[in-house]
Amino acid sequence: MKKVFEFLDALQQNNNKVWFDGNKAWYLEVKAYFEDFVGELINRIEEFDSSIYGLSVSDCTYRIYRDIRFSKDKTPYKTHMCAYVCPKGKKSGFGGYYFHLEAEGGNYIGDNILATGAVCMPNPIIQSIREDVYSLFEEFEDIVLHSGDFALDTSNKMKTAPKGFPKDCKAVEFLKLRDFLLSKHIDREFVLADNLAERLAKEFEKTKRFNDFVNRAIAAQIR
Repeated sequence: MKKVFEFLDALQQNNNKVWFDGNKAWYLEVKAYFEDFVGELINRIEEFDSSIYGLSVSDCTYRIYRDIRFSKDKTPYKTHMCAYVCPKGKKSGFGGYYFHLEAEGGNYIGDNILATGAVCMPNPIIQSIREDVYSLFEEFEDIVLHSGDFALDTSNKMKTAPKGFPKDCKAVEFLKLRDFLLSKHIDREFVLADNLAERLAKEFEKTKRFNDFVNRAIAAQIR
């Protein structure tokens, strides 16, 4: 992944069309390398999670070009590369396994991360997950507590309990969540060590029960 970081760091300092066009061959080389890696990662994840069977690399990766139509930030290119491996592909609405590499000084997330679950969901799906969390609190709590060193992302949670749920119930802090996501920050040393795809799969396997729980509720809404 050294070549990915080198390109992203350079792009972070030169995020304009003239530079990008002059380095298009470099980008295409890095893109092909990253996509080969994602193919290996998909195969590794499929070994413990059959729900992602049949995915292609394009089902799990994203374009580098930013949509700047409604953004104050007019820099044209993303300074991160990522893969989202989930049932039926990135546009399905299902939760999945997310791998994110970012340039030094980037401001999209600001770090390299692993994450599992789902974000930016429509209200009916959030409600469906909350209902399962409320009725299966002990199961959900056990899953969260036994997900290795992944932690729940609480950055977007509500300040009070959502309507329809008791404010004093045991699950209230979980019910405040809008995003149901486990995440873990990883440094470049971790990324650059040998056997990355194998190690990522082992990390993601720790979160499979969480993803299964979330996707069970999602499936009830999008079938």
